[in-house]
Amino acid sequence: MSYTLRGRVESRLGAAVPALVVAIALQRWWAIELVALMLALGLVLDLCVYHRLFAYQPAWSALPLGAVELGLTYAAMRALDIRAPLDLALLLYGVAWLSGQLFAHALYPRLRLEYAEGGGELGRLGGATAVAVATVVVGGLGAAYATRQPTVHLHGVVQGPIVITRSETLVGGVVRGGIIVRANHVTLRHVTVVGGDYGVNIEHVEHVMLDRVRVVGVSLDGIRALDAGVMIDNCSISSPAGSMVTGVLVSYSMGRPMSMVSGCTIAGTREGIATHSSMVDVMDNRVVDTTERGILLGEMSMGMAHGNDVEGAKGIGIICMDRSVCEIDHNTVAGARVDGTEDPTRGGVAIEAFFYAEASVHHNTVVASPGGVRAFDNSLLEQR
Repeated sequence: MSYTLRGRVESRLGAAVPALVVAIALQRWWAIELVALMLALGLVLDLCVYHRLFAYQPAWSALPLGAVELGLTYAAMRALDIRAPLDLALLLYGVAWLSGQLFAHALYPRLRLEYAEGGGELGRLGGATAVAVATVVVGGLGAAYATRQPTVHLHGVVQGPIVITRSETLVGGVVRGGIIVRANHVTLRHVTVVGGDYGVNIEHVEHVMLDRVRVVGVSLDGIRALDAGVMIDNCSISSPAGSMVTGVLVSYSMGRPMSMVSGCTIAGTREGIATHSSMVDVMDNRVVDTTERGILLGEMSMGMAHGNDVEGAKGIGIICMDRSVCEIDHNTVAGARVDGTEDPTRGGVAIEAFFYAEASVHHNTVVASPGGVRAFDNSLLEQR
C-alpha cells in the first residue's frame, strides 16, 4: 500500500485506541507512559523514516518493522526508566501491533471504501480520531498520575524489619533487619538492607520491582521471592553472615508472571541466583566466588541465563537441573573450581545439565574450568 504522510499518522493514531483502553484498564502509571512512548516513537518513525523510505509499503513488511519498533520501544523504556513488568509490556505492544494490522486490513477499508486509494487517510474520521486519542492519552496520564502509588522516602538508618502491606514505592535509606513485602505493585529503589534472616522477603504477591537494592550481612537469603512475580534490577548482595546464604532465590512462582533478575552483582554466597519451579530470566549479572553453584535453574523451572559473568564458582558455574527446561547462552564462566570431592558433577563444571533437565547451550565462553560443559543423569544438553 502507498501511504501518504497524513494517512500514516491517522492510521497509527486510530490503531492505538485498543492499547490505550488496555492501559487504562490496568490502572497503572507505567502502562499509560508505555503506550504514550509507543505512539511517540511510531509517529517519529512515520514522519522521519517510513515516509521517506517507503513509497510503497508491502503487507509483509509489518513483521520486520514491528520487530524494529519493539526493539526501539524496549530500549527507550529502559533508558527512560519506565518500570513496566516485561510480560505486560509485551502484551501492550502486541495489542498495539495486532490492532494496527486488523484496522489497516479489515476495519478501515470497511469504514472508508477509498481507504487504500486515499493512501491510508481517514477523512473526517481522521480528525475525530486524532482528537479522541489525544483526549484519552492526556486524560489517562492525568488519571494515572492522580492514582499513582505513594512514595515513601527513608532517611538515615531505620530499624526493621519493615513490613509493606500496601502498594507503594520505598526510596533510599538503610534498613536494619530486613524488608517484608506483602502487597502487589511495590517498588524498592536505592534501599540498603543490613542484617536479618532475609534482606528482602517477598511472598504471595506480584508486580514487585527492586531497583538498585543493596543487601549485606544476611544469614539466609539476600532477596527471597516465594510464590511471587518480581523484577530485580542492578541489585548488590555481599558479605553473607552464614555459609548457607543464597543471593537471589525465586521459588514456587510458576503461577505468577515471569520474573527477571538482571544487572546484579553477587559475591561470596553459597548460591548466587537460584530458581525453583519458576519462570525466570537471569540476564547480565555478575556472580563471584560462590561455594555451591553460581546460577541454578532448577526443580522444573523454565527460564533463560543470558549474558551473565560467573567467576570462581566452587563446584558448578551454571546448572539446569531436575526436569527444568533452560536456555543458556552468551554467558562467560571463568575459573570454576573442583570442590575437593570425587563427584564428577562438581568437578569445576562450567555449564551442567543434571537429572532429566533439557538445556540449550550456545555462544558461551568457558575459561579455566576443568569440568567443561557436561550433562549427567539422563539430561539433554544441546550445544550449537
